[in-house]
Amino acid sequence: MTPITSSPTKQLSLELNVTQPLSVLERCSKMEELKQIHAHMFKTGLVADTILVSKVLTFCASPKYGNLEHAQKVFDRVNTPNTFMYNTMIKGYSENKSEKALHLYQQMLYLSVPHNSYTFPFLLKACSSLSVMEETKQIHAHVIKFGFGSEVYAVNSLLHVYASSGSIEAARLLFDQVAERDIVSWNSMVDGYAKCGKMEAAYEFFKNTPTKNVISWTTMISGYVGAGMYKEALDLFQEMQLEGVEPDKVALASTLSACSYLGALDQGRWIHAYIDKTGIVIDPILGCALIDMFAKCGDMEEALRVFKKVKKREVSLWTSLIYGFAIHGRGGEALDWFENMQKAGIKPNHVTFTAILTACSYSGLVDEGKSLFESIERVHKLRPRIEHYGCMVDLLGRAGFLEEAKGLIEQMPVKPKAVVWGALLNACRIHKNVELGIKIGKLLVEEDPDHGGRYVHLASIHAAAGEWERAVETRRQMKERGVSKLPGCSAISLDGVIHEFLAGTKSHPQAKQIYRAWDSIAERLEKEGYKPALQNLLLDLDDEAKEMAITQHSEKLAIAFGLLRTKPGTTIRIVKNLRICEDCHTVTKLISKIYDREIVMRDRTRFHHFKDGKCTCGDKW
Repeated sequence: MTPITSSPTKQLSLELNVTQPLSVLERCSKMEELKQIHAHMFKTGLVADTILVSKVLTFCASPKYGNLEHAQKVFDRVNTPNTFMYNTMIKGYSENKSEKALHLYQQMLYLSVPHNSYTFPFLLKACSSLSVMEETKQIHAHVIKFGFGSEVYAVNSLLHVYASSGSIEAARLLFDQVAERDIVSWNSMVDGYAKCGKMEAAYEFFKNTPTKNVISWTTMISGYVGAGMYKEALDLFQEMQLEGVEPDKVALASTLSACSYLGALDQGRWIHAYIDKTGIVIDPILGCALIDMFAKCGDMEEALRVFKKVKKREVSLWTSLIYGFAIHGRGGEALDWFENMQKAGIKPNHVTFTAILTACSYSGLVDEGKSLFESIERVHKLRPRIEHYGCMVDLLGRAGFLEEAKGLIEQMPVKPKAVVWGALLNACRIHKNVELGIKIGKLLVEEDPDHGGRYVHLASIHAAAGEWERAVETRRQMKERGVSKLPGCSAISLDGVIHEFLAGTKSHPQAKQIYRAWDSIAERLEKEGYKPALQNLLLDLDDEAKEMAITQHSEKLAIAFGLLRTKPGTTIRIVKNLRICEDCHTVTKLISKIYDREIVMRDRTRFHHFKDGKCTCGDKW
């Protein structure tokens, strides 16, 4: 037999005829070495030694070094596997072959192999992966039957399965029955309620947790982000700092996501500085979160600097950068980085193609977009998904090729979703194709009857065609069906504080000053010849009321607040939850020129950089 060679970094001198095989196994660090030792055990008859075989199984079943297939072969050769061996195999299979773990447990029961406190946690982990509630309940009964009902590890595993599988009532019932609860018990309940979207209950458990650890804070912050409660996530992160708890990478990534959605650049920069100061290694996950945050907060240069500092650049990192350039309308740079990615040997995936096609769409790069779409299947052997077709419809529609876009929808291999028709409807709005717009608008109302925006768009197109009665009827239909439109909301971050504005709101502490500031702005706009675009507003208002409504749009209030609270020359950054309207777009261009300000606005789909009376979107958004 060929002896195992030693490595320069770790001396492992193995004489396979030694009398100390246990110490040899304990020093083993490679599967090749293990196989040679195992072969020697067969040759010398040591394969019958229970302790040595258990060591072999432990190594083979470990996710770091092992090989489950080899572990199974070893296990199958044991005449009467003991509890430790079964537990070892169940643990190994719970990582990625959960069905096999449950099968082994059935075998344990059939052969009456004794259980211990280590049997259930990994068995229940397998149940959690499979989301099999019936099997979980059966194992719960066995936990009690075999006398482990008060064993904290088994109970916590049960709590985790119930909570993570959505059976939060069962988890709560078990929690209330447990006499000894540790930090894991409390964190499982917080996580369970958060995953169910019951954030008030999650916060109550979090608040009442006797001793919180970093996982407690991270679970709650991640829950808030998952529920779209971004301000609450930032507030809790700040509270975490005041409590002196050092955040882990998950907490940092989740909080950066909250910053991304709110456009909270100051808070995002603080987190970036904290990462640098504490020496936290920026891995691909944290790198993606930072790039996404800087991109969505309007600072692509900083996003690019972060990208260049990350040593291990996975496809997700490249995709985040490309998407950042896309939403900023910098299609040429997105294409350059897409090419650099492939030169670096990184293969694009479906998400990457969505990003690069979006870049082509927002920058009007029709030929490049067509070429990339065609290459998805031909060059990269991927099947185009519905989101790729949506990007192409948007690209062709924005460029004015409405019939070609319509033809692409009709040729799609799958039924087009409302979002695809919505892209073409927006193109009809841009290019004022009323006839096609009305057809698509009616189709969208039928396909997506609970979406308020569909009715609003159809009513606006009828209004643009002078069909006032039909516009009113569409609005009436929307009201009768109980469908509401998402209210416009704009946010601006100043000195670490997020200020939110709803259309017509007067709840802000400085509301009087903001409205006075807007009146002053309106006077200067009028001198520049500005007239409000009233043609698409509701018909049950007179012109004066329409003008009042349009001047109170949320982004106008946010801009007024920004001019009021920032020094001359300071860039104003605004995030809006809906697409910016035509009038607000016109107004913002004028304000950027009159007040010599750069205004960066992120609406629902993309960025608008206003400067010197112009916008980077080219008035097609």
